[in-house]
Amino acid sequence: MTLQRACRAIARGLYTLCPYAFCALLLVGCTILPTPEPVDIYLLPASPIATVPTDRALRPWSLRIARPDSNGQLLGQRILVIPEPNRMSVYRGANWHEPAALLMRKRLFDAFRADGRVSALSIEEMRTFADYELGSELSAFQSEYQQDGKPPEAVVRLDTRLIDTTSRRIVAGRVFEVREAAADSSVPAVVAAFGRAADRLSAELVNWVIAGADAAHRVVKTVAEPLPTVEEEAP
Repeated sequence: MTLQRACRAIARGLYTLCPYAFCALLLVGCTILPTPEPVDIYLLPASPIATVPTDRALRPWSLRIARPDSNGQLLGQRILVIPEPNRMSVYRGANWHEPAALLMRKRLFDAFRADGRVSALSIEEMRTFADYELGSELSAFQSEYQQDGKPPEAVVRLDTRLIDTTSRRIVAGRVFEVREAAADSSVPAVVAAFGRAADRLSAELVNWVIAGADAAHRVVKTVAEPLPTVEEEAP
């Protein structure tokens, strides 16, 4: 007789001899089952844009912001931490409310909208045409401890490329990396540091994208303009 069959026979015997004892045994078994660990869900904090661009003219081109590519642990919603070199872990009982790539795209979209110089904004789910697309890869979105014993730093790294959607040519590319020290080692302090890092990176990226798209748009406009005709003089 297998162990499974033996257990079933014992259970049937207990229920036959004393149904009340069998029910009590089930209740005891239910009370010793592990309860799920509570998880705190965190939003990515945002602060108002401190600097106002001097050039407030609306751009004649449109921009689509694609969801950053990511892989590994960045695909999930856990808040990542590197407590020591070459070892990655997560904060226990703490999650982002969305995957890191979506958090970063939303922060970029909000930064462009608050800046106000590009009014024609979209994301790929909208399935609309845009003159340029901002593609990127999120390669870091974690807190890192240093060897000096200080609180961790929030690290955000985004490898970006500005693409002409008509020619599919990359007109500009840059890697942005921002580090923000947390006030202490608590999860809320680390989350606040992530918010500041995302704000700084977004502000730098907005200015870079607008400068790059402006330059590319001037080149396209110059090429598209017809050459002036020269009238021949009559002999």
